[in-house]
Amino acid sequence: MNEPININEASFEKAVINSPVPTVVDFWAAWCGPCKMIAPVLDAIAKESGNRFRVAKVNVDDDPGLQQRFNIRGIPALLFFHGGQLRDQITGVASKKTIMEKLEQLAPA
Repeated sequence: MNEPININEASFEKAVINSPVPTVVDFWAAWCGPCKMIAPVLDAIAKESGNRFRVAKVNVDDDPGLQQRFNIRGIPALLFFHGGQLRDQITGVASKKTIMEKLEQLAPA
């Protein structure tokens, strides 16, 4: 998994809930400045983590259903899933270190 995957409501269960690895889901929009700031961080995590983690992205303008399902009120919002369950979340810009720490907690080396 070398790059983030774009998902929607139809692909969410397969890509996130059924994922064998911890997954961070980035809820974002093209007009969101902070979303643009965090995108390179998530790209780097996807490239560097190999198959240990998955990075998925949901465009809230294209798929408001998932935004409503998880009660996303502000973006960027990062939701951390593992074992089919929501385990943690961050709203707003976060550092690579913070995101990696949360992922590492879900799947220790």
